[in-house]
Amino acid sequence: MFLSVEDERILAGEGGDAARKAMEILAALGDIFGADELIPIRSVQIAGVSYHNLGDAGLEFLAGLARDGRVKVPTFLNPAGMDLENWQALGIPPDFATKQKLVIEAFAKMGIQTTCTCTPYLIGIRPSLGDHVAWAESSAVTFCNSVLGARTNREGGPSALAAALIGKTPNYGLHLDEGRKPTITVKVETPLEALSDFGALGYVIGKKAENQIPLIFGVNNPNEDYLKSFCASVVTYGSKPLFHMVGVTPEADKFKDAAPAETITITESDIKDAYAALEDKVDSIDFVAIGCPHCSIDEIKEVADLLRDNQVAPGVELWICCARPIKVLADELGYSAAIEEAGGKFACDTCMAVAPLKGRFKAVATTSAKGCYYSRGHNSMLTKMGTIKQCIDAAKTGRWN
Repeated sequence: MFLSVEDERILAGEGGDAARKAMEILAALGDIFGADELIPIRSVQIAGVSYHNLGDAGLEFLAGLARDGRVKVPTFLNPAGMDLENWQALGIPPDFATKQKLVIEAFAKMGIQTTCTCTPYLIGIRPSLGDHVAWAESSAVTFCNSVLGARTNREGGPSALAAALIGKTPNYGLHLDEGRKPTITVKVETPLEALSDFGALGYVIGKKAENQIPLIFGVNNPNEDYLKSFCASVVTYGSKPLFHMVGVTPEADKFKDAAPAETITITESDIKDAYAALEDKVDSIDFVAIGCPHCSIDEIKEVADLLRDNQVAPGVELWICCARPIKVLADELGYSAAIEEAGGKFACDTCMAVAPLKGRFKAVATTSAKGCYYSRGHNSMLTKMGTIKQCIDAAKTGRWN
């Protein structure tokens, strides 16, 4: 991979130890993936923020980079392992909180915005069509590539941080026109009516398309929350972090008249099978989690409306996970009060996928297919997936109907 004179100087250590390490990472990635050069980027999203995932080794790595490393472009964080302000009310152990705060301090020292969210596009961080960025969280990468039409590979935590410290990323994969072409056609021949239906659709397409880029026909006018749910599910269960949806996403039209020959068809039975695969045989619910990916203000309003003059059942914990700026807006609009007065809790900065929850709950109700994946695999919970109303009904009764 070609390196400019400035890049070579950084690699030689002239920009400091952190920048040298970052350039080593980027140069190695570029060579592995056959990139021709490093290209400038407009923003970075870093995953690997939860101490639950990083551990002491990860914390030590970050602390070392923070000694002289400073980011060159706007950079922000994926959710942490806890609400940074309200962690005690969510049952986070003090020793975990201490280590998580050290992680956040290391990132902040490097000039990184400590807005911890998997939905940066809901708080004003929205790259434009064709912008090159280096994002890491899988659902955000998929939304960025597909819905916004910006360009990013699915970065790992170290590679995203390296890109932030240099302000560049290797030019390969989804940054290239060739790498963004659809490789399989998907025809959706069933109506989709709820948020969780789009999670189920993502499950089906992810499983069937595997590591291909789907060109999707037959999905009509999904709102942004539905697309958010689909993005999280389709990449969790198998597809590349890019899809084209005809009539919906900005790059789809240029491919629709030359669709790939390989075709899969999605029917009502496929969606029903997805729900069946994502649900366990359980009636009692002790945890309800909404916001994987993080909630929009519209989703929070729906929760608030469903909880007014009601109470969360004894023995049930209800989490509404969202970015802190969205919580501030919910406060101003009165939604937070309605939820908290009913016994619900906000979990800002974190979510069900990265918080240390193993052993705390037996069965979770959620709107999220991705949430089911992590609840089962990381936290050994039984899962139920459904609409926001079904989840709030479970919170009010402790039962899944």
